[in-house]
Amino acid sequence: MLTLYLGFSALVAVLLIIDFVVLKAQGAHRVSVKEAAIWSVVWVMVALAFCGWFWWYTGQSQGREVADAKALEFITGYLIEKSLAVDNVFVWVTLFSFFAVPPEFQKRVLLYGVLGAIVMRAILIYVGALLLQEFHWILYFFGAFLLLTGAKMLWFAEKEPDLAQNPILKWMRSHLRITSEYHGEKFLLRRDGVLWVTPLLLVLVLVEVTDLIFAVDSIPAIFAVTNDPFIVFTSNIFAILGLRAMYFLLADMAQRFHLLKYGLAFILMFIGVKMLLLDIYKIPVGFALAVVLVILVASVVGSLYTSRPDKKSS
Repeated sequence: MLTLYLGFSALVAVLLIIDFVVLKAQGAHRVSVKEAAIWSVVWVMVALAFCGWFWWYTGQSQGREVADAKALEFITGYLIEKSLAVDNVFVWVTLFSFFAVPPEFQKRVLLYGVLGAIVMRAILIYVGALLLQEFHWILYFFGAFLLLTGAKMLWFAEKEPDLAQNPILKWMRSHLRITSEYHGEKFLLRRDGVLWVTPLLLVLVLVEVTDLIFAVDSIPAIFAVTNDPFIVFTSNIFAILGLRAMYFLLADMAQRFHLLKYGLAFILMFIGVKMLLLDIYKIPVGFALAVVLVILVASVVGSLYTSRPDKKSS
């Protein structure tokens, strides 16, 4: 198992290096919808290719029946993490709009945001797996947490976050020397020997904080699908790797998918119920996958066929 973790970690490192090299070669530029779509397809295909290899490898070592079950768990976990990551996109849209971040600088911020998210999720997954090994009852805590989180998300779906009152942002503004304008893609710079931070660093910090908050929501969700730490880790990381491309693909259309927040809330609530019923009735992974797909499709189709209510007219 250690070999699998090391091999996967090496694969992720290579993918990130390639991504970083491509970003450096392209320089600061506005990411087009076409470029984002291509990268989104690439990341999904890489994840599916890995799933195919994992299915083959498990089949060779543990038999075809186990391999089929593990592959289904990976696909379900990947889809859940990918769908919950959409909420990251909505928050990033709000952040970049609030700070008026030029489109050509957003890609660099999200690259470091993804790196931070990978590290944080790896730590949380490790801690979560250790807790589950020692305390089975913690699954009920996770289930109740997800159920309440989904209900809260449903209740506040239409409420826009008030970033001006964010305590972390208020602390940074009162304790750091912040330039009034952006300086290319720089996070830090020196003026007359004094270190200053640019608004881009504030954005990066808030991106990392939101990544941590969403990780606390999404990681318990995947433990409802599988207790295999390797599947939890790999499906989570693959979902995160494609998150930046997803942002640039959906950023300009975020308002069109106004029902997705409701769909994500129902997904969290369904997964919470699944965890709470674990010792009474184990909902099949295939059924869970079907439910998540139906909710996502209904949310997207419903968003496209309904117009967003005009708040000004209410």
